[in-house]
Amino acid sequence: MGKEKGKQKHTYIGGQAVLEGVMMRGKTAYATAVRDPEGHIQIESRRIAQSKGMRVVSKIPLVRGVVNFVSSLVTGSKILMRSAAVYGDEGEPSRFEKWCAEKLHINVMAALSFIATVIGVVLALGLFVFLPMLFADLLAGTGGWLPRYGIGYNLIQGGLRLVIFILYIVAITAMKDIRRVFMYHGAEHKTITCFERGMDLTPENAKKCSRLHDRCGTTFLFLVMAISIFVFSIVNWVCDEYLNLFAYNDVVNFLIQLAVKLLFLPVVAGISYEILKLLAKSQSKLLLPLKAPGFALQLLTTREPDDDMLEVAIAAFRKVAEMDADPAVPETSFTASRMAKHYVAELRRYFAENGIDESDAEWMASLEEGIPRSELDTTDKIILPSHVRKLDAVAERRIAGEPLWYILGSTEFYGYEIKTDPRALIPRPETELLAEAAVAAAKGGDKLLDLCTGSGCIAVAVAKECERAGKAVQVFAADISGAALSLARENAQANGADISFYESDLLQGVPGQFDIIVCNPPYIKRADIQTLQREVKDFEPLSALDGGEDGYDFYRRLADEAPAHLAPGGILLAECGQGQAEEVCRLFSSFAETEVRRDLEGIERIVKAVKRV
Repeated sequence: MGKEKGKQKHTYIGGQAVLEGVMMRGKTAYATAVRDPEGHIQIESRRIAQSKGMRVVSKIPLVRGVVNFVSSLVTGSKILMRSAAVYGDEGEPSRFEKWCAEKLHINVMAALSFIATVIGVVLALGLFVFLPMLFADLLAGTGGWLPRYGIGYNLIQGGLRLVIFILYIVAITAMKDIRRVFMYHGAEHKTITCFERGMDLTPENAKKCSRLHDRCGTTFLFLVMAISIFVFSIVNWVCDEYLNLFAYNDVVNFLIQLAVKLLFLPVVAGISYEILKLLAKSQSKLLLPLKAPGFALQLLTTREPDDDMLEVAIAAFRKVAEMDADPAVPETSFTASRMAKHYVAELRRYFAENGIDESDAEWMASLEEGIPRSELDTTDKIILPSHVRKLDAVAERRIAGEPLWYILGSTEFYGYEIKTDPRALIPRPETELLAEAAVAAAKGGDKLLDLCTGSGCIAVAVAKECERAGKAVQVFAADISGAALSLARENAQANGADISFYESDLLQGVPGQFDIIVCNPPYIKRADIQTLQREVKDFEPLSALDGGEDGYDFYRRLADEAPAHLAPGGILLAECGQGQAEEVCRLFSSFAETEVRRDLEGIERIVKAVKRV
């Protein structure tokens, strides 16, 4: 734990509590830290783009207060919406949003944020300007004891504003979410005070600090209410005595007074801002009477935070301090929770725009989130932020060309989970037909060999299915690649399949005879490999694809080598590519008979050859 150093430190960093977090604003950037639904701290940071004119204006007394007030309103509204997005689905843009963005170059969410700010300002003016004026006017019209536009008249309005403000704060404190916002408000103050007192920024140290702070927005609001009494009294007096503006009926006079107040409200804000800055510069006890009302109100708008909240506030403070110190520090963004159906819809479009099969988006979400593909468009399931980040990372790897099943690390083959990585070719759905034919042909007591086993998917499926059917079949598997065999062994072990393995160049290193030989050999023409999809030619093992100049090299070898390793009446089952079955049958003409089986798309896919008895 750090120790208090005793030396006071000044900081220009200020803050704002948001939903489940804190925003800290510095000179050149602001950072918002929130704790997401999974308990992780997320930080979104942005650079503050300020024009030369704004930099000049920000140095002009009174004017800078107004500019800072408006800027804080707009930025604060945006940040509140962003912090809320971490807990809910941002959703995919509607057709209207897309149309506005494309045709009108309008960001609908930014527009809504602006509208929300305007509505908030209008409601505040109604509560704190219009309502007190209306009440004071009613009193002034009763018995003539309260002269309109005088000091008493404005004191009553100011008092009413303060009462309304306090009642408003007390009322919203009844809401659990607002109480938590007030706790984060306390965490913001404690963090800044901890830094200013020269202490290490830790929850333990921050907890010791006061939750009241000189530069709090609550104190600013009190100053606005106090200064408005003084300013509006002078303005009303001048308007009444010297300008004779209130010479009409009560309704018109009321509207004129309202307009004058609105006109001078920026002046009140500017004066209040300058007074707040002056009060914050000194810790003299002589100023405590002036600070006390603001501190008293802060007791309502802040609560004692817990350690988790202090961690969030400290994270925001450190991030904005880092960005102010180093212009090269990049911006960061929240990862929001997403509704699965919206996320998948966006991912489909993203993949389609980049030439990736849209079904990959569905498989990603289905397998990672446990949602059946048939329900992806209707489910209301929310994908949590950490899962969104994981899916985003998978999507970027897929866009870069990496095969989906290598990224996910496994695929399903014939109902069995098969581990997938670059050591072997990814099992294809059409190859299940080859496994099915082998299972159908196998009888109890048979010996079956899977050549070019790769991931071992065929051997695993046959061994397990024969076991389930009560067939005592011995299963063997061979491959020239030691790396592929290591993967096949892992898959056999993971699925509990009893398989014996040989490292062999086709049949050269395999002893004995078998009743069934199954083979899915490389059958792509060498010249055609470069025309294959990027995820195939750039990521899957070339040796599992290259079938020689014409694609038939391995079938020729099978025709020559398989008969010696097949028992009389033994069966050779081989997968082939589109348009290859006829030539493969010709190469297998020395067998007693050949038969071709089509896949679900009607392509001649499996050649069955039977050895003479």
